Amino acid sequence: MSSYLTAAIQSALQAFPRQRLLLLWTAGVGLTAIATWMWWRKKQSEELELKQVGIVSELLIYPIKSCRPVSVQEADCMELGLYKGDLRDRHWLVVTEDGHMVTGRQEPRLVLISVSVRGDSLCLKGEGMDELLVPMSLPKSNKVRDCRVFGKDIQGRDCGEEASRWFTSYFQSSQPYYLVHFEEKTMRPRKSKDSEVLFRDVDVIAYSDASPIMLLSETSMEDLNSRLAEPISLRNFRPCIVVSDCNAFAEDAWHDIRVGTARLKRIMACGRCILTTVNPDTGIITRKEPLDTLRTYRKSDAALSHVYKTSPLFGQYYGVDKTGTLHVGDPIYQVIHKHQQ
Repeated sequence: MSSYLTAAIQSALQAFPRQRLLLLWTAGVGLTAIATWMWWRKKQSEELELKQVGIVSELLIYPIKSCRPVSVQEADCMELGLYKGDLRDRHWLVVTEDGHMVTGRQEPRLVLISVSVRGDSLCLKGEGMDELLVPMSLPKSNKVRDCRVFGKDIQGRDCGEEASRWFTSYFQSSQPYYLVHFEEKTMRPRKSKDSEVLFRDVDVIAYSDASPIMLLSETSMEDLNSRLAEPISLRNFRPCIVVSDCNAFAEDAWHDIRVGTARLKRIMACGRCILTTVNPDTGIITRKEPLDTLRTYRKSDAALSHVYKTSPLFGQYYGVDKTGTLHVGDPIYQVIHKHQQ
């Protein structure tokens, strides 16, 4: 046997124990990591308690800001709000020629436009107007417009001249209106905290006022209507998630909730504005009810008056801590940290 082969065999024999030791050490590290993870999960589950506080009674997606919602039986709860395939909450916006947003505050009759899905298009219907089909996926050749939503910059892809003529005619305007679409892959969302300081850096939105999710209970609505001379509709308040099987205003205290496979964090109450005074059936704005009545019993604490000012509080804004899927009928669980009890 050559000296070279002898040396190779001796080297292999010497290396074997070290290799085995390395394998055993690696396995030990892996088992330790797994045991640590299992301990952490067990500790987390021991520290958390889930308490059912309500049931999802309705899921609403508002494709075009200030237009009528689309009611769905299930939806994906994403960072930017509720999705149902390409149908996404507040991802379309009516703007003026200089890019400023147009909502029901400026054009109350916007709330009368109904939106539905027909194939891969949005189908818009308005009184005295032919149906308008707007593709949910637009050609890249369409112009990208610079827009302003509550004084903040955001982009939107122009939905085309036909859509512009439709809205301009609907509002009987001498100045053109345009419909734009927010595209997530190419456009930067707004930060919620730029609209409301209590939001976190991770909370983002497309054309929503401030929050990706607004939740309201049916019983809070019933409480308000019991105080009004003329009852109004949930549609005045435009919630995304409607809840049943709870006490009025119970949602004020749901700081951390699980719905379906999603987890939501309550950020703040929703301060209400004159949009709530637009009748969703007539498109007439009164600037009075329900705001006048809400101000009699739903004012903010004095310590938060710098946030809400004179706006009464109705419904709750949530940020999305974990994306997931929601269904009508899903129980809503309040996540209670036991050390806080």
